[in-house]
Amino acid sequence: MAGLESISLRESVRSDVGARNPPHDPERATPSVDDAQPARQLEMGRKRVCVLVGSAILQLPIWGFAMSYGVLQEYYSGNWTLDGSQDVTGVIGTTSSGVMYLSMPFLFALFTRRWARWRQAAALFGIFLTCISFLVSSFSTHVWHLVATQGVLAALGCALIYSPTTLSLGEWFHTGNRAVAYGIVLSCKNIVGSACPFLLRVLLDRYGFRTALRVWTALAAGTSILAVVFLVPTPPTSLLPPPPASEGSAHRARRIPWHFLKHRTFYTYSVAIVFQSSGYGIPQTYLNTYAHEVALLSQTSATLLLTLFNIPGIVSSSFFGYLSDNKRFPLSATAVTSISAVSSALSALLLWGLTSQGSMALLVLFSVTFGFFAGGYSATWGGVINELEREAARCNEAIDTGMLYGLLNGARGIGYVSGGLAGVPLLKAGALAGSVGTPFGYGTSYGPLIVFTGLSSVLGSALLWRWDRLLHWSKLPSVFFIL
Repeated sequence: MAGLESISLRESVRSDVGARNPPHDPERATPSVDDAQPARQLEMGRKRVCVLVGSAILQLPIWGFAMSYGVLQEYYSGNWTLDGSQDVTGVIGTTSSGVMYLSMPFLFALFTRRWARWRQAAALFGIFLTCISFLVSSFSTHVWHLVATQGVLAALGCALIYSPTTLSLGEWFHTGNRAVAYGIVLSCKNIVGSACPFLLRVLLDRYGFRTALRVWTALAAGTSILAVVFLVPTPPTSLLPPPPASEGSAHRARRIPWHFLKHRTFYTYSVAIVFQSSGYGIPQTYLNTYAHEVALLSQTSATLLLTLFNIPGIVSSSFFGYLSDNKRFPLSATAVTSISAVSSALSALLLWGLTSQGSMALLVLFSVTFGFFAGGYSATWGGVINELEREAARCNEAIDTGMLYGLLNGARGIGYVSGGLAGVPLLKAGALAGSVGTPFGYGTSYGPLIVFTGLSSVLGSALLWRWDRLLHWSKLPSVFFIL
């Protein structure tokens, strides 16, 4: 199926080994090749572990700020010292995530094939851009400075770190357990999201946001350099572009296959991801402020909610990754995404929407359940890629899973940006409408945000966009009636 068009590091390592040990060398005896096989497998296993550990560590500098931005948002509400409208800060967190995800399709396309040799250099430049952006943001005097440095430039730097290293992760685990590997790394991402809110809260309370951002810069630099330089291996030479003399056939062989764009399955999951992501970023940004202003909880309790929002994702990412790769009780990618999306929608509409002043227990329950089901949604993409691979095999087509994963991240970026842009006017609309006579969250200025979160989450179910399956299932009641 993949032939010459689909390239993985597994294949590249095999080619690299073949370059060092030519298979047609008449002077090389077969027993020596057999003796070298365990050593090669051990080396490949060691590199897989290094890639997995390095990718796990990188979740801190890449996602720690975006997943903990709600703490900064709540801090700004009571310690505003910058010029400009404070409401604009509500778009920084979602813009940061959106810019990262939106840039990934382009970066994955570049580093999958033609610029494979520059992966480590690009990641190092991303570290430099990220750290400089956070450092410069600590000197901000106007709100647009924060938007430009934290929301755009730092996000681009994080994307430059994420894309090359994630390509390595997917390629080294190409032969199996890819969804599980993605799930483990996403679990580490949620560990970061659980610990960083308290870290930022301590830094903000003791030193203010300027010094806190400088400490974060140092932390991001140390962890990212450690992972990129010492843990994530550079691509083998066989991944590098062909020399000019062989540009003809070799270049055509390395061209990215776009056959999957002809199939409806790709667009089905992309649309679902856009809707789910547009609602997922709302609680991350506004839950802290809601808990402090509406539920009248302390700053510590509000920070605890954001931590509880991320902790369940540690388990759920691995859980949904396992469901996607499960061989004993196989579930389709449509079913797994629907479990995540519908359950998180019910959590938002029935738990967050029914909270009131002092309802700490209900907000904790919402944070845990929404964080579990919505936080594991990205881990279902391994199953989505597996389904698209099977579809390509049936059609005898090539498919590049690295590029595909980048496009799914791009769809998530569209959702994040859309949700962030919609959040500010929805909050203003709720404030203008005032109380609607209900003591619950729906009657506050956050009511439109709660409804938006629930509806966009339920639309993240891929089942709603699989018309053929819905029509098939709609016939089941009549069949049961006849029986």
